[in-house]
Amino acid sequence: MIEITPGWLPFYDSPSKPKFTLPVGSVDAHCHVFGPHEQFPYAPERKYTPCDASKEQLFALRDHLGFSRNVIVQATCHGSDNSALVDALIASKGLARGIATVKGSITDEQLESLHNAGVRGVRFNFVKRLVQETPREELDIIIDKIAKLGWHIVIYFEADDLPRLWDFFTTIKTPVVVDHMGRPDVTKPVDGEEFELFVQLMKENPNFWCKVSCPERLSKTGPKALNGEQNAYQDVVPFAKKVVELFPDRVLFGTDWPHPNLKDHMPDDGLLVDYIPQIAPTRELQEKLLVNNPMRLYWPEEL
Repeated sequence: MIEITPGWLPFYDSPSKPKFTLPVGSVDAHCHVFGPHEQFPYAPERKYTPCDASKEQLFALRDHLGFSRNVIVQATCHGSDNSALVDALIASKGLARGIATVKGSITDEQLESLHNAGVRGVRFNFVKRLVQETPREELDIIIDKIAKLGWHIVIYFEADDLPRLWDFFTTIKTPVVVDHMGRPDVTKPVDGEEFELFVQLMKENPNFWCKVSCPERLSKTGPKALNGEQNAYQDVVPFAKKVVELFPDRVLFGTDWPHPNLKDHMPDDGLLVDYIPQIAPTRELQEKLLVNNPMRLYWPEEL
């Protein structure tokens, strides 16, 4: 037995059925698997210990919500051991792609093995409360190695860190996918200096994509309806809607199941699906966000 991090919030085991019907072929472009730890032990250097969240549970959620495919992102609690990720990708029978975590010492043969399993990118995490930041020199080595396979880089950072990371980010020549809109402070104006810097990053770098995901992480108002509104996470909507409308061909959406490290509430995944029409109000935008864009990035061979 292992001891789960005190205060850890378990994911909903019976999420609601969404009212919004997802377009056929929709992709949940950001989710995770944790363990099971007895089969896939968590990394000794991890900064949290989650409850297990298996591939079987993930695929059952996919079907329940109405998604067709998943992009599974390596969880920081597993470090650079991608065994649980690879196991889930193989079990998906081609219906999932993966984002791995690797070290600069990884060999071309190991990368080829990950590619054959369905990995299509590597994640760089700059959120210091979750990981020890990797030296820039090692990140450059990784970029050079994965570029040969046509992979992309996923970056996870907080809004305060964008100015110091700007010069590095803008040197990356592969496609770059930003997790969760760079975690803006949604108490600040959507047209304010902080979020405008992120919009500038997207405008000036056409190789950058953005996940308009995780309203539950960014919201201060939370999932409850306010002021007569029937919809949740209203304070995040202007930020995500702006990105979707400005960059309709470079946006993705994911549930972030099983929602690691949340402190105040655990979201109902059905409610997260019902959030989508708020930020992508037309069928054309919904098709791009949920089907066309992720297929172009992760399954181009099927187009």
